[in-house]
Amino acid sequence: MASDANFEEPLRRIRERISELEGYPESPQRAREIGKQREKLDKLAEEIYRKLSPWQKTLVARHPSRPFCLDYVRLLTTDFVEWHGDRAFGDDPAIVAGFAVFGKRVVAIVGHQKGRDTKEKIRRNFGMPRPEGYRKALRIMKLAEKFQRPVLSFIDTQGAYPGLDSEERGVAEAIARNLLVMSQLRVPIIATVIGEGGSGGALGIGVADTVLMLEHSVYSVISPEGCAAILWKDQARAQEAAEAMRVTAADCKALGVADEVVAEPPGGAHADPVATIDNVGRALRVHLDRLAPMPVDALLEGRYNKFRRMGAFA
Repeated sequence: MASDANFEEPLRRIRERISELEGYPESPQRAREIGKQREKLDKLAEEIYRKLSPWQKTLVARHPSRPFCLDYVRLLTTDFVEWHGDRAFGDDPAIVAGFAVFGKRVVAIVGHQKGRDTKEKIRRNFGMPRPEGYRKALRIMKLAEKFQRPVLSFIDTQGAYPGLDSEERGVAEAIARNLLVMSQLRVPIIATVIGEGGSGGALGIGVADTVLMLEHSVYSVISPEGCAAILWKDQARAQEAAEAMRVTAADCKALGVADEVVAEPPGGAHADPVATIDNVGRALRVHLDRLAPMPVDALLEGRYNKFRRMGAFA
């Protein structure tokens, strides 16, 4: 396998070759060669992605071409109405919130949103919310409870924004309040980690009856770089930290943090966003059908017990 930093390089070269072939005039020979290259690409992608290390999975989870929250909203729902502002300070574009129709149900949507280009990344603050983002999410979730609508959350952040303005406006309190309210919210909640789930910034919209994780997503109390900087005063040891922290979806499932790992296509979610989103949609429908008929008391008891079991060892 290629080194940790450039393990996708062989795949990139094949994709470039396919793109080059597609620019040629159509012919049977061209079609055969494209088919051959695509078959080679699928086989190599499956081989490489089957052997990814925890650090490599972290890099995949951060891939800029992975589908973001609004991509899931666009392909899985209809009639999405986005809400803005927390009615206290302002709006936070790093958190998307609103109501939409998913299947035959009206659902509340909350999720982290990153940007594609530089301008959008800055506007979205690289998916790192400030307190008004969490308070906006809380506003939507309380409305969902009032009107008896399930909540779907999409987690994709390295963490809440730790800047001075964020701290001044009480980001820790905003996250803590979300944890409290979500633990008692009287409607089904399903959280899906679609990229990187980092620290309280992820958990602020992640207290759910069911937690799904994409196959190459990661979920942890801190980023590997942050862990390495704290433990060893050396961010270069992030790979070692990722191994020790057990950040992968498979690890989280084994530890009871995640309830289901949703498969990604060969080459990761960024290689086939539509197939990835379809896989997530199917999983969401299955779990919504299971949770929706449950009595509220049973729902809340199950949610409470789920989180109480985490970290408990005989």
